[in-house]
Amino acid sequence: MAKILVVDDEEKIRLLIKKYAIFENHEVYEAENGIKAIKLCENNVFDIIIMDIMMPELDGFSTVNEIRKTINTPVLMLSARGEEYDKIHGFEIGIDDYVVKPFSPKELMMRVNAIIKRTSNFNDIKRDAFVKDGLMIDFLGRIVTIDKEKINMSPKEYDLLFYMVKNRNIALSREKLITEVWGYDFNGDDRTLDTHIKLLRKSLGEYSKMIVTLRGVGYRFEA
Repeated sequence: MAKILVVDDEEKIRLLIKKYAIFENHEVYEAENGIKAIKLCENNVFDIIIMDIMMPELDGFSTVNEIRKTINTPVLMLSARGEEYDKIHGFEIGIDDYVVKPFSPKELMMRVNAIIKRTSNFNDIKRDAFVKDGLMIDFLGRIVTIDKEKINMSPKEYDLLFYMVKNRNIALSREKLITEVWGYDFNGDDRTLDTHIKLLRKSLGEYSKMIVTLRGVGYRFEA
C-alpha cells in the first residue's frame, strides 16, 4: 500500500483517481490547490504525488519547485494540454512522468504503480524521512530542516539524531546510544553523549523538547 497525494482543482478528477487508487489498496490524500499540497507535504511523507498543472493561485510547476526544496517525492504530472514545452519543462524540474487529460484511470494507476515500484528501493523500513510539523529529517540525504531552513550539525549530531528518531518512542539507555552511535571501541565517557545531546537540543530549537531525559536510564525521542 502506498500513500498518494492527489492535487487537482477539479473535484471529479480527484474523486476518480481516488476511487481507482483505493481499489488497489492505496491511501489517498487530496488537495484542491498548490498551497494546500505544500502544507500537506510539510506534515506527511508521500510515496508519490499526482499533480495537475493548471490550478488557481499556484500552478503545478511552482508547487513542485516549492515541495522539492525539502523533499524529493516522485511526481506524476497531469495536464489538459499536451504541448511539448509543458512536458519538457516538467521533466526539467524533475517530475517522473507526464499524463495528458483526458486519461484512462487504469493506465494512470499502472504508471503510478510503476513509479512506486521503481522508487521503493530508496525507502527503508523506517521510511526515508521523518516529518513532524515544521521539522523534516531526511535520512538518506542526511538533511535536517526546520520551517524549510536547513540546519547544519556535526556528523555525530546527525548520527545521534537519526538513530534516536529511527528508534523513536523507545527508551534508549546511555550505554546503548554510545555503543550504537560511537561504536564498541569508544574510549570516551558519558559526558561525550551529554555534550552532543546538549548541542542537538540547541540545533533543534523549539523541537528540542522531543528529546526527553530519562533519569537513571538515558534518553527517548518522543514523536
